[in-house]
Amino acid sequence: MASPRSSLRSPIGAVRGLGSAKDGTHHWWMQRVSAIALVPLTIWFVASLVVLAGSPYEVFTAWVAQPLVAVLLGLFVGVGFWHLKLGAQVVIEDYIHTESTKIVVQLLVNFATVALAAAALFSILKIAI
Repeated sequence: MASPRSSLRSPIGAVRGLGSAKDGTHHWWMQRVSAIALVPLTIWFVASLVVLAGSPYEVFTAWVAQPLVAVLLGLFVGVGFWHLKLGAQVVIEDYIHTESTKIVVQLLVNFATVALAAAALFSILKIAI
């Protein structure tokens, strides 16, 4: 193998095709925006659980059935799983170095987050409707 100095490829040619340098900013912003959205949603959710602690099943389902509560729970689930997916993607990209493994793990994370979010949203809708 030729040393980098003896190669006829320019430095820009050596890195072409190794990934976009402009996509990370959007990902970073989406992660921050979802984190900011989760702050009030998490405070509301935890406070609600503290108030409902020890309540019977009927009280909890009546609480979830309220339209505003169902919408806020849906937002909490949707934004939470989106934030989880973004964070897991960064960890996978940073710590898994084999390209094929990286793709498989990324697909598994994407399918799992979509499936779990869909199940949670379905549960909320089933109680609310």
